[in-house]
Amino acid sequence: MNNLLLNAVARYAAAHAEPSGMALTPFDGLSTMRLTAPNELQHSIQKPLVCLVLQGAKQVTIGKEPLELRPGNSMLISADLPAVSQIVSASQQEPYLAIALELDLSVLTDLTTAMEGAPVQNGALVQTKPAQKELITTALRMMELLDKPESIPILQAQLVREMHYWLLVGEHGPAIRRLGWPDAHVRRVARAVSVLRTDYAKSLSVEQLASSAGMSPSSFFNHFRKVTTLSPLQFQKKLRLIEARRLMLTEGSTASHAAFTVGYESVSQFTREYRRMFGLPPAQETQEVKRKAHAG
Repeated sequence: MNNLLLNAVARYAAAHAEPSGMALTPFDGLSTMRLTAPNELQHSIQKPLVCLVLQGAKQVTIGKEPLELRPGNSMLISADLPAVSQIVSASQQEPYLAIALELDLSVLTDLTTAMEGAPVQNGALVQTKPAQKELITTALRMMELLDKPESIPILQAQLVREMHYWLLVGEHGPAIRRLGWPDAHVRRVARAVSVLRTDYAKSLSVEQLASSAGMSPSSFFNHFRKVTTLSPLQFQKKLRLIEARRLMLTEGSTASHAAFTVGYESVSQFTREYRRMFGLPPAQETQEVKRKAHAG
């Protein structure tokens, strides 16, 4: 792995990381991660992205198979998928360091159209590969641009395009090439996912979501489950619970306030589903997190 990229990410993340370890950047869709100790299991619904692991190790479970990410690996997620992840190797001397870029579907469409003769193939929705040299050098140029913020609005589009191009022609290509076609089922499902991410607190019917995807309800339901591994209702439920957990652990919301904010009508139902997903009732988990923070 390129030491220049490692050092650039280390410097930026050390200066800008939130308590979670995440450091967003002014570069659209680009973020870094830095943690100095292994963490607890983290639940999320990942957006399509590519992640380069630079130091330390992380375990990600999407579906049934856990993936181990170590320095030199690139992980590609080519659909909105529920994930459980954990940093398993990190220390003060050698923090976990990674850089990630969200995939831009409009860029993929433009490139796929331009790449005549490139066949659309199936590929795993989640996969790890050795990071190709071109991805590393493009990521480094992205990080270097952060030191010249006045240049970001002018130059970021071409770097994003370049990164997507190398993904398409590299080993990750078959997994994301279908995202470049607007009528592909993955793209249609992505349109419905965008509605769910925005309006997760609202009551949304399968018919409404199917309409946003331009599909019949039965076809939409089947393809949604195939792409995301969840039904639309399960997907919305996970979004609600993840956001409620964030409200309680980072903003100090009570369980009832968080439940109603994310769209639950019953606190008891919220508590049952929260415990099923995270292992503890909301109030108990909040107390446990506070206890560990004070002990640390």
